[in-house]
Amino acid sequence: MEFKDYYKILGVDEDASKSEIKSAYRKLARKYHPDVSKEKDAEDHFKDVGEAYEVLKDDEKRAEYDQLRKYGQGGDAGYEPPPGWESGASFSEGGFTGADSTDFSDFFESIFGAGARGGGFRQQRGQGFSMKGEDLHHQISLFLEEAYNGCEKSLRLQTPQPGPDGQVRREERTLKVKIPAGVRDGQHIRLRGQGGAGVGNGPAGDLYLDVRVAPHPHFRLDGGDLYVTVPITPWEAALGASIQVPTMGGKATLKVPEGSREGQKLRLRGKGMPGKKPGDQYVVLQVATPSKQTERSKELFRELSEEVPFNPREHLGV
Repeated sequence: MEFKDYYKILGVDEDASKSEIKSAYRKLARKYHPDVSKEKDAEDHFKDVGEAYEVLKDDEKRAEYDQLRKYGQGGDAGYEPPPGWESGASFSEGGFTGADSTDFSDFFESIFGAGARGGGFRQQRGQGFSMKGEDLHHQISLFLEEAYNGCEKSLRLQTPQPGPDGQVRREERTLKVKIPAGVRDGQHIRLRGQGGAGVGNGPAGDLYLDVRVAPHPHFRLDGGDLYVTVPITPWEAALGASIQVPTMGGKATLKVPEGSREGQKLRLRGKGMPGKKPGDQYVVLQVATPSKQTERSKELFRELSEEVPFNPREHLGV
């Protein structure tokens, strides 16, 4: 019995990551797909690729295979598993590869047993080979106003499409998408069926939009909450006041409590990003002094300093 080097079949290194293994499988599965490939022995290659992926994509089966690979590949005498070998790998229904569950190689069954039939390999006779299309990721940049209110965007995408010769080509297309109100920075929006085309009867992949919200000149976005710095006068801070503050939905009235301090945060509930659970808006107070004063205003400040003995640096010991 011939030893099958699954790493060589997929053209990956022994330490290849799961994403590298998946990428190699997709590329080769499209290349050798019997419905489109003109390669010699395409169907046999397609089954080998599917079998290799079935083993290497699964941590447990891959670990067992690596053990046997170190044990030896058999040389001219052919391959046989070690005496008393019994696989502990489990096989679950579902998944997708290109091999028929009745067409596992003798090598595969010598490792995992005939009970592995009917596991991850999926093809029903007479229905052709099927494979889901590639999932795509696309970064989309939004202004804060667009993220807050929702908007419609026109995207230009490079989508992989299998050609009649089995080779995958990138085709440009334009897609209009609706961005929901209240989308957050770093959020992923899934658009089903807008990814790469499937092979055979396989469904198309999905498109994932990775949202990035551009910085705003006044507001700062933190999750679903908004922060804005608002200047107030010394007398508003000392006496308290009702002031107008900006929000993404328009102006709002905020009550500044008596004795407010520089950097103090006041909350406006539900004035952050919209959603099932709306965020809040936090107003950060900034005490501003007048740039120009009259002689009378200076006199009043001098009287205030004598009337209210106050040392804001007392905690520093000065």
